Amino acid sequence: MPDLDEQRRKVEELKRKILEQKKKDVADASSSAVNDKLVEEEKKRAGMAERQALEDQRQTELASKRLVEETRHQVEEKSRRQQEEEKSRRQQEEEKSHRQQEEEKSRRQHEEEKSRRQQEEEKSRRQQEQEKKRLDIQTKTPPTIPIVSIQAYAQALKHAWSDGALSKDENAILIILRKAMGISDDEHENLEQEVQLDIYLQAIVDSWRSGTITPQDLDRLDILRDRFKISAEEHLRLEKQVRQEILRQR
Repeated sequence: MPDLDEQRRKVEELKRKILEQKKKDVADASSSAVNDKLVEEEKKRAGMAERQALEDQRQTELASKRLVEETRHQVEEKSRRQQEEEKSRRQQEEEKSHRQQEEEKSRRQHEEEKSRRQQEEEKSRRQQEQEKKRLDIQTKTPPTIPIVSIQAYAQALKHAWSDGALSKDENAILIILRKAMGISDDEHENLEQEVQLDIYLQAIVDSWRSGTITPQDLDRLDILRDRFKISAEEHLRLEKQVRQEILRQR
C-alpha cells in the first residue's frame, strides 16, 4: 500500500505541477497579450508621430515655397518697376533733349534770319547812300561847270588811281585840275569814290574773266579793297554782279 500512496502522491504532485504550469502559461499569455497591445499602441503612436512629422515637414516646405515665390514675385515686381521708371526717365530725357535741339534750331534760324535782314538792310542802306551821292554829284555840280570838264576830271582820277595807288605828283596834278575846273572838294570825293568803284569792278571782271580766280587776283583785290575802303558786303555785291554777267554772256 505504501507504493500506491506514493504513486498517488506523485500523481497529485504531477497534477499540481501541470496546473501550475497551465496557470503560468495563462499568465505568460496574458502578459504577452498586454505587451503586444502596448507594442501596437506604441507603433500607432510612432506612426502618428511620424505622419505628424511628415505633415509638419510638408507644411514647412509649402510655407518655404510660398515664401520663395512671394520673394521672387516681389523681386520681379521691383525690377519691373525699376525698368519702367528707367524707361520713363530715358523717354523724358530724350524728349527734353529733343525740345532743346528744336529750341536751339529755332534760335539759330531766328538769328540767321535776323542776320540776313540786317545784311539786306545794310546793303539797301549802302545802295541808297551811293545813289544819293550820285544824285548829289548831279545836283551839286554847278551849271557853269561843263559836263566835259567833269568827265575829263573823272578820267584823270581814273588814270591816277588805275594802279591802286595815288602818288604825290598825281595828287598835286589833280589839285591843279580841280582848281582850274572849279570842282569842289565834295565833288572831288564823290567822283573819286565812283572812280574807285569802277576800277575795283573792272579788277573783279578781269579776275573772273577766265571763270576762275587765282591767288594773285585775290591778293590784288584785297589790296584795292583796303585802299579804296570797300566793305565786304559791297565786294560780295559787285562780285555777284560780275559773275552773273559772265554767265549771261556765255
